[in-house]
Amino acid sequence: MCGIVGYIGTKDAYPILIKGLHRLEYRGYDSAGVSLINQGGDLVVYKAKGKVSALEQSVSDKDISGTIGIAHTRWATHGEPNATNAHPHYSQSHALSLVHNGIIENYKTLRVELEKNGIQFAGETDTEVLVQLIEYMQVTHQCDTVTAVHLALKNVVGAYAIAVLDKRNPNQLICARKGSPLIIGIGKGNDKAKPGESEFFLGSDATPIIEFTDKVIYLQDEEIAVLNRNGKHAITNLDSIKQTPQMHVLQMNLDELEKGGYPHFMLKEIYEQPNAIRTCMRGRIDPTNKDIILSGIRDNKEHFMRARRIIICACGTSWHSALIGKYFIEEAAHIPVEVEYASEFRYRNPVLDTSDVVIAISQSGETADTLAAIQLAKQHGCFVYGVCNVIGSSIPRNTDSGTYIHVGPEIGVASTKAFTGQLITLILFGLALAKEKNTLDEVLFHQLVDDLMLIPEKMQQTLEKTKGIEQFAKAFTYCKNFIYLGRGYNYPVALEGALKLKEISYIHAEGYPAAEMKHGPIALIDEEMPVVVIATKRGMLYDKIVSNIQEIKSRRGKIISVVTEGDTAVKSMSDYCIEIPDTRDSYAPLLAVIPLQVLSYYIAIAKGRNVDQPRNLAKSVTVE
Repeated sequence: MCGIVGYIGTKDAYPILIKGLHRLEYRGYDSAGVSLINQGGDLVVYKAKGKVSALEQSVSDKDISGTIGIAHTRWATHGEPNATNAHPHYSQSHALSLVHNGIIENYKTLRVELEKNGIQFAGETDTEVLVQLIEYMQVTHQCDTVTAVHLALKNVVGAYAIAVLDKRNPNQLICARKGSPLIIGIGKGNDKAKPGESEFFLGSDATPIIEFTDKVIYLQDEEIAVLNRNGKHAITNLDSIKQTPQMHVLQMNLDELEKGGYPHFMLKEIYEQPNAIRTCMRGRIDPTNKDIILSGIRDNKEHFMRARRIIICACGTSWHSALIGKYFIEEAAHIPVEVEYASEFRYRNPVLDTSDVVIAISQSGETADTLAAIQLAKQHGCFVYGVCNVIGSSIPRNTDSGTYIHVGPEIGVASTKAFTGQLITLILFGLALAKEKNTLDEVLFHQLVDDLMLIPEKMQQTLEKTKGIEQFAKAFTYCKNFIYLGRGYNYPVALEGALKLKEISYIHAEGYPAAEMKHGPIALIDEEMPVVVIATKRGMLYDKIVSNIQEIKSRRGKIISVVTEGDTAVKSMSDYCIEIPDTRDSYAPLLAVIPLQVLSYYIAIAKGRNVDQPRNLAKSVTVE
């Protein structure tokens, strides 16, 4: 969940590192640090508690020269957030410095052994144990740093992405990974390895690299890379066997990493949703023949045709999208679908066999629990299908097939466009599977495709209808609790709306199926309890929702409703109402979630929260 950036080349390293830290700050912002081998040959480490800006202020009078360096922005796992526990960490002799993402599970055992051998520790982190262990291996085995890294990592249990500097070798940057992502950027001149031109970049993801190069190597698990100033690089596994990496070209626009005039990435990403969804659907819908083209299903038809059931594993917002996907896939393709929290699934003993299809959903493609669920499913012989956003991430590399949602980088920690991108992808999946299984009437299938193509424009219309939310959101600045209610396809939307409010405003909120209100939550209703009700369309469920609202109103609860335009019944009972365009029930979540995203944003703004970087959260959960 932390962020690593590194550089070796001919340019000043510090400006590249600090800009990279700002780009990676969504991965962690408890503390930040930078290590450089300066022009005098000294290995320096500068660290500060808080955001990257605090680090910048702290080094204003320091020597930040040098053309090689590593840097880190932290989301704390071991040790409280402070300058001592911030990365990079020195070895005891101060000859080595190291940054680390992940968790070293056996760090306590290693620390005890190192202390018995006279090693003294400055802080509490598992990372400091690792850098001390590398130096200990150097000394006891009389070996070079690269060999010491191999030896140390063979003694480590857990997940890691690391970068190491050795002041005795200012022309070399060492990095390694297992279970935590690390990308090597191949800079200008490296193809021909001309002296004085070559450079390498490191990043936890592509965001700090894309400005300088689009050529990258995704380091694989248990690989160690040695990057040399002369442009040469060598990658081996833990057994020192040479690996042949594959070069990839990044498909990312630098403009996508900027706010584009919006005050926050979250608001920008909310407003990007119509275009993001168009991109997600592009090439996957044939408007002429009203067909769905999803190669992940077409090329693996035999697995889906013999599947007894589908199991979807996900966490957080992705779990909410999976619930809606379950409803749609079951309705369209007539196959049982189970939705599992990946964090629970991996530690159960689930009944799986080779006829099961497991879908793994993750925005980042690096969620540790979801990756562990994938490994469990593969051990049981299941066909595993990935749905993620980040190209080249671990999930697409570890699944049998899958679909990218293609909504562009999502920087705001609270997911918005990735949620709707996942929904669209699961709907496309359900339609493509229904086509193969012939479970939908052709006329209905064509109607579903037609209606889906209208969603981006209806999203744009929905955004226009949310403009009044900024004003009435202020009325809820001092609320302590919220309840969100929905039924059918809108129940998971209620869960997602509550999660968004919790994440960025720190107001306690819970989502419920509306019918469950009478089974406990109604006891909470009074004049101080706002209740958000998603009440789209008409019919049986709509009438039930109306009854629920009447029960709330009789207990003086405040109603914020999301309704289909033209609604009069719910609107007349609501204190505040947002209308969305009419669409079929199964597509309503794509529109209904947008007002809830906007509502949570403006309540958080009214409370003075940092909506892009909410406390205690990070974008990519790469640790348990």
